[in-house]
Amino acid sequence: MNAVAFRSWLARYGTCVAGLILFLFFALYAPNFLALQNLSNIIKHISFMAILGLGFALALLVSELDLSFANICSLCAVITGWLVHTGHAPAEAVLAGLLAGTAGGVLNGLLVTVLRVPSLIATLATASVANGFSFMITQGVAFVGNWDPRFLWIGRGTVFGMPALIFWLLVASLLVLFMLKQTRLGFRMLAVGEAGEAARRAGVNVRLIKIIGLALSGLAAGVTAVLMTSSLASAAPDSAGDLMLTSIAAVLLGMTMFEPGRANVLGTLCGAIIIGMLGNGLVLMGVQYYVQDILLGIIIVSSVALSSSVLKQAAFSL
Repeated sequence: MNAVAFRSWLARYGTCVAGLILFLFFALYAPNFLALQNLSNIIKHISFMAILGLGFALALLVSELDLSFANICSLCAVITGWLVHTGHAPAEAVLAGLLAGTAGGVLNGLLVTVLRVPSLIATLATASVANGFSFMITQGVAFVGNWDPRFLWIGRGTVFGMPALIFWLLVASLLVLFMLKQTRLGFRMLAVGEAGEAARRAGVNVRLIKIIGLALSGLAAGVTAVLMTSSLASAAPDSAGDLMLTSIAAVLLGMTMFEPGRANVLGTLCGAIIIGMLGNGLVLMGVQYYVQDILLGIIIVSSVALSSSVLKQAAFSL
């Protein structure tokens, strides 16, 4: 392999190799890291982060930055939890959570495409509105207590012998991957993100594609809200607050592998696994909690440095 080929290989797979090295390190030095239950817990724990990350990635693919997904997710969790607690059928509660998330994403899309507000500003405003509604509905108190067993199965049950959370993560990942690689919508999303003006001249409805990208980000927030509420058996107005930075970091880390410079499904999943593995391994080794925050910050800065042009275009494009 010559130097040019090696650099190309390193650009695509270097971060993944680093993740494997990290895995081997924790396997050797973190007690019980390789226990099957622990590895399963890592995947279940990162499922929320990864699904939110997939939504953020879809918005980023159409050159828009969604910073509202965590707050929208919390609002969807509150709506879902409230409906379950007031005696509505689980199907109705789930549908309401998904629709609320999608509506939040569509609102972001309209603000960006119709009012032409930069997505950085528009989604921060939407995040604030969603946060206000979450606290208004709950009055700052989480929904806890007895939950319908049918609803709890969504996040706590098993499907084909695997934990439900892992199953839903696989389904979401495969659906997004299929859409991006095998459908006309996916091709148009990629075209709009990489060359919006050229796509417009080719007859693509750029505004509609951007709205769809942001709507899918909102839908991912709704899906995560349902899974989180079912798994944790609680719904608080700030349920997803801690997932915002980790989800973004997973996407940014994923942009350094497989398809460098572009948000992608496999990269996002690997990024989420690396971040989840890092947190889990450090805890097992007894490292202070703040070390994880420091390392997460380093990951974000390093990833952005490699993809700064993409993020700048998404945040401030008009």
